[in-house]
Amino acid sequence: MTKRKNHSPAFKAKVALEAIREEMTMTELSKKYSVHPTQIGTWEQAAIANMAATFSKRSGNPGQADEAQIDKLHSKIGQLVVERDFLANASVQLLGTRGKKW
Repeated sequence: MTKRKNHSPAFKAKVALEAIREEMTMTELSKKYSVHPTQIGTWEQAAIANMAATFSKRSGNPGQADEAQIDKLHSKIGQLVVERDFLANASVQLLGTRGKKW
């Protein structure tokens, strides 16, 4: 049995763009890139469906939204570290030498 091929997003975009241009048939593209015609059709439909999102205006600065998300995740990590340390210390006090401390 053969292993499944994992194609890169750049390869998929290249094949989908050629399919959208319709300079070659699906069969010709299939032979050229060694990909099943149905798969090429799926990539083409996905490219067309997501094309509008490329040109949509985003509210605010996308980099700023990423920074807010990163700050939120860093605070959550800090909270989890404190909780882990507290529970580790509590288990040592309750269980004595049987408790594990990392």
